[in-house]
Amino acid sequence: MKALISPSDLCGTVLAPPSKSAGHRSLICAALSDGEVKINNLGESNDMTATINALTALGATFRRDGLTATITPVKHNNKDITVDFLESGSTARFLIPVAAALGCENITFTGQGRLPKRPFDTIAEVLRKNGVTCFGDSLPMTVSGQLKCGSFTLPGDISSQYISGLLLALSIVEGESEIILTTPLQSRDYVLMTVNELRSFGTEITVLENGFKISGRPSLTSTDRYVEGDWSQAAFHLVAGAVGGDITVTGVDLNSLQGDEEIVNLLRRFGAEITVSGSSVTARKSALKGITIDASQIPDLVPILAVAASFAEGKTVINNAGRLRIKESDRLYETALRLKLFGIDVTETADGLKIFKGAPHGADITSANDHRIVMAFSVMAANSYGPSTIDGAEAINKSYPLFFKDFTSLGGECNVIDNRRKD
Repeated sequence: MKALISPSDLCGTVLAPPSKSAGHRSLICAALSDGEVKINNLGESNDMTATINALTALGATFRRDGLTATITPVKHNNKDITVDFLESGSTARFLIPVAAALGCENITFTGQGRLPKRPFDTIAEVLRKNGVTCFGDSLPMTVSGQLKCGSFTLPGDISSQYISGLLLALSIVEGESEIILTTPLQSRDYVLMTVNELRSFGTEITVLENGFKISGRPSLTSTDRYVEGDWSQAAFHLVAGAVGGDITVTGVDLNSLQGDEEIVNLLRRFGAEITVSGSSVTARKSALKGITIDASQIPDLVPILAVAASFAEGKTVINNAGRLRIKESDRLYETALRLKLFGIDVTETADGLKIFKGAPHGADITSANDHRIVMAFSVMAANSYGPSTIDGAEAINKSYPLFFKDFTSLGGECNVIDNRRKD
């Protein structure tokens, strides 16, 4: 797909899509429970498909009716199967330890796109030290064995999803376990989302100063769930409002544990006019000023924050975002490259970006097969002088397939061309 985007004023109201982060966690907990679970407001995306397919391969069954899914738990009989995580890194990091906790023999995990190039050595090493055989430190990886309760030590600054994966796994391993973190935990709020979800399914978890204590049992207690709105996706629309429009995002929880709720505070620091009312947030065009951002807890916001910075007077500095180099793309490099193509003065550092306000002109760019790059630079294109194109725009299907539908509903001038070969 190629998106042709012309400058336009983005105004109106949009409903936040269901949270991908919350959806993953609810699906996995439901599949590990002791009975049928109904999940309402479950979004449809490639990443959700990856988690559903992987859990199906492990023995769960699913029925969908629109945004409602009914899940029957997994069967503990995992031998000589292949689980394809597609391009979902979170699905992989969550479910590799879960499969080991269920007990498995010769399960091979595979992935697509850039996922096989992304490292999984941290979780593989943890499993090896606790009685599970792992062949490979990246995908494809073959795993055999049964995870036992005990003490698990790993760094907290590699990926919070490793910790979430272990929490999910140890919740169904009988006995008490402890996770000890050797370095400060990054993306802490997303681990607390996992803790909160597990507690909703009856797991006893204690948050320690440097880790977690988990009381595991054979299965979780089934309970129906509702998936909240996604702050990561809401951020694209809120920034669009702040740099050149008047946009209200509905269906978000101001008490959410999603770390990306921080977009509200960050936009206020930029100087944006932000109004909050119940489950709605409005961002209006404002005179923005550059700020310094510690991205260690909110790495997924960096591409859209970089776009906001391009319209902020002076200099914006984004630090502690080194983990972005091993996402769907090297997001620091790819974000900086596209800012330059739009005419923005930007310097790429080892773990961040330095961005100066500019007057962006239209540009022809590629997606780098990264959903967040597509959405961030759609906002940039709408606020640039002259038309732009984004080739490979189908990358949005990973997390927010309806992005361009919502974008145009807000007044975005966008023509999306499906350039796949028709046989």
